[in-house]
Amino acid sequence: MSAAALPQGRFEGRQAFAQLVRDALACAAREGWREVVLADPSFADWPLGERAVAESLHAWSAGGRRCVLLARRYDELPRRHARFVSWRQAWSHIVEARACPSADELEVPSLVWSPGWVMQRMDPQRCIGVSGSEPARRLALRELLGEWLQKSSPAFPATTLGL
Repeated sequence: MSAAALPQGRFEGRQAFAQLVRDALACAAREGWREVVLADPSFADWPLGERAVAESLHAWSAGGRRCVLLARRYDELPRRHARFVSWRQAWSHIVEARACPSADELEVPSLVWSPGWVMQRMDPQRCIGVSGSEPARRLALRELLGEWLQKSSPAFPATTLGL
C-alpha cells in the first residue's frame, strides 16, 4: 500500500483510527517517508505498544529520517506503550518529543502528518476524523502543527538521569 493508496476521506471509530495509524506507519516504513509527525494530547488510545507498530517504526528508522512527537503530556506513555518507549530510546537521535502541558486536553491536535498523507481526528472522544493526501489538507495541518510546536517545549526524554 502506497501513500496514495492509504484511505482517503472520513473515518469513524477506535478500530478504524487504530488501523489507520498501523497502516500509515507500515507505509512509512515501506516507502521511506523522510518525516513523520505524531500528535495527540496523550497517545492513550493509539496502538503504539503493538508489536506490528514497533516493527514498522524500527523498519522506518533509517538515516535521514525524522519523527516529531507532540503531546499535552507523556505520563501515560511508558505504562501503556512500552514497546514504543523502547523504540524511542533506541532511536532518540531521530525523535524529537515536545509537549504543551498548559494546553487544554481538547485543544491539542490528534493526527499523523507526513509529506504525502495526513490523518486527523476531529473528535477524539468518538474517534471521528478525516484522512487524505490532498496538498491543501497537508499544508493546513503542517501550519497547525507549526503553531503548536512553537508553543511547545522539549519533553519525554529518551533517558532519565538520576543521582
